[in-house]
Amino acid sequence: MSEQTLFRRVCIVGLGLIGGSLASAIRRQGLAEIVTGFDARADELALGAELGVLDDVPASLEQAVSGSDLVVLAVPVRATRTVLEQVKPWLAPDALLTDVGSTKSSFIADVQAVFGELPPRVIPGHPIAGSERSGIRAANPDLFANHKVILTPLENADPAAVAQLTRLWEGTGARVLTMSVAYHDEVLAATSHLPHLIAFSLVDTLAGEDENMDIFRYAAGGFRDFTRIAASDPVMWHDIFLTNRDAVLRVIDHFTRDLGELRSAIASGDGATLLKVFSRAKAAREHFSKMLSGQAYVTNNSKQQVIFQMQPGGSVNGDIRVPGDKSMSHRSIMLGALADGVTEVKGFLEGEDSLATLQAFRDMGVTIEGPDNGFVRIHGVGINGLSAPRGPIYLGNSGTGMRLFAGLLAAQKFDSELTGDASLTKRPMGRVADPLRAMGAVIETGEGGRPPLKIRGGQPLTGIHYEMPVASAQVKSCLLLAGLYAEGVTSVTEPAPTRDHTERMLEGFGYHVHRDGATASVTGGGKLTACEIDVPADISSAAFFMVAATIAENSDLTLRHVGMNPTRVGIINILRQMGANIEVSNEKEIGGEPVADLRVRSARLKGIDIPEEQVPLAIDEFPVLFIAATCAEGRTVLRGAEELRVKESDRIQVMADGLANLGVETTVTPDGIIIDGGQEILGGEVESHDDHRISMSFAVASLRASGPVRINNCNNVATSFPGFVDLALQTGMKIKQEGGEE
Repeated sequence: MSEQTLFRRVCIVGLGLIGGSLASAIRRQGLAEIVTGFDARADELALGAELGVLDDVPASLEQAVSGSDLVVLAVPVRATRTVLEQVKPWLAPDALLTDVGSTKSSFIADVQAVFGELPPRVIPGHPIAGSERSGIRAANPDLFANHKVILTPLENADPAAVAQLTRLWEGTGARVLTMSVAYHDEVLAATSHLPHLIAFSLVDTLAGEDENMDIFRYAAGGFRDFTRIAASDPVMWHDIFLTNRDAVLRVIDHFTRDLGELRSAIASGDGATLLKVFSRAKAAREHFSKMLSGQAYVTNNSKQQVIFQMQPGGSVNGDIRVPGDKSMSHRSIMLGALADGVTEVKGFLEGEDSLATLQAFRDMGVTIEGPDNGFVRIHGVGINGLSAPRGPIYLGNSGTGMRLFAGLLAAQKFDSELTGDASLTKRPMGRVADPLRAMGAVIETGEGGRPPLKIRGGQPLTGIHYEMPVASAQVKSCLLLAGLYAEGVTSVTEPAPTRDHTERMLEGFGYHVHRDGATASVTGGGKLTACEIDVPADISSAAFFMVAATIAENSDLTLRHVGMNPTRVGIINILRQMGANIEVSNEKEIGGEPVADLRVRSARLKGIDIPEEQVPLAIDEFPVLFIAATCAEGRTVLRGAEELRVKESDRIQVMADGLANLGVETTVTPDGIIIDGGQEILGGEVESHDDHRISMSFAVASLRASGPVRINNCNNVATSFPGFVDLALQTGMKIKQEGGEE
């Protein structure tokens, strides 16, 4: 067999749209030496040979199956057991057996009934592709290109067989995902089977109306798009609904209840409920399209890798405003949702982390309009008005979101679960779970104190005083938010100053926060009152351009409306100590938060010992500060920054590794790094480890590199800085993005 060929002989039983298309794709791509098949309809079988779909036309099922090392069942799901009984006598012991049916539990039951066991080379499969057309005349070798195929291998499945079948489907252009049999059937019941049932029912109902001709004559595009699937094969869908009965009935019952609530709202003129449901649904559709990049099923497959290709050199000039502050965007949604009244937010960051927070509150019954160019209107439900979400709350890559939600949800009356993407599930959550437990919360974490977090509802909380062992604004904010619900006073003392957005914003919503030196405290039982919030530009996002304009020759860049919270200006303080030329102008205060314009021009930097009191004030900006240190004259030493090791990545080690790949030697210490400036930055390849700040920092480094820099796995840049690539190009950086959403 050639390198491309995966099987010697493939037999496809059932030559309808899916079976015929698979045979055609295998032949065209050379994935098998011989493609044969069988169909009970002799005319379809003959047509398969005539159309060039099959290499030969066997006279019987025995001839088709015998000697095949892959047998694919592409028959109606209710015919599976009968066909398995017919195939079994001729199936080679080492042959791989799979199917293409829409229900997997029934296939497994049929295999077990016929074989008396579940052979390890039986791998259930389901291509998520189709057409209203049917039969082998509709066969299309491109049917599976850029579509998903779900494999549901059992625990005893032969890994080599799974890998071989995966390569076959990938050879047809499909993207292969894996999940359990039960989960597959539940997911498909909701996302495929129910929509088909609704389409069939709606068309049938309207066709029975007296004015049916006018109804269909004047139907708009939305009706035609939605009901297109009602033209699907009735026999196939009859079988699917009966074989996946239990899962389909569960989702029908759920949908029927929700539809009944909408009917009641319309009947009673309850516009608030309609707005809540419609806005939640609209946002959910947009949110999950963005979060999952078009993938309809959460699996172990990641979206296509984003790569930054950087050309060396250039200067940075212009007048820009970076997106809104992520920390404040999170908190504006959280407190607005819990407030009495309507809160309006301007400058909201429409990045994935912030959108995940927004969607979470919609899932808990809060009506939220927008975002629309950074404007959000939140109809608060009051501090005790949240409702139980229907399932786990998915927070994507947002560590801030998860830690703050842990505090808010610890005292709710309902159970909840917080989940996230692969990166977030590696981050420690014991640092918030432990003090919350001391307040009376019942929280279960994953292995090693990591997500998911399962929080039991109905637990009364009691205020505590907590001395933080490590300075962390997220831990402090988590406990203060839990303190809103606790009996008595909750106070937090931090070993060094951290950002105080939560304290400032609580005051803005009318909830008093007592501050005494390094201690902040709240008394439970109060309420929040809606207000207006103008989110300033994120200084953490501005930091990349501050360093870029500082290290690149002939640069002159103005950054507008940047948040200048005293607990966040460490980046400016440190750069100025290193010799940066940063002018601050147009200073003012909006909603309790100071903002200003910054003008940054090229400057010669010198290495410094970074003062430890500045470390908490610049904790998120150190990756790009490492680039500044590399371009400085002399040695830069960072101490007291162990917090960097538990961010989205171990930012100390990952930055050191990336710099080494570009020819820069550093010395890593347990709580920091030593960088001798003046070393040449070479071209090379850098791994970001899915950390957005690592990606953007090395993009900035390319301004002083002597060769091209390739930065891998930059997908998560969109989580904190949507539009980064466009702004980088606008200001003069030589960046090209490859890959991304398909």
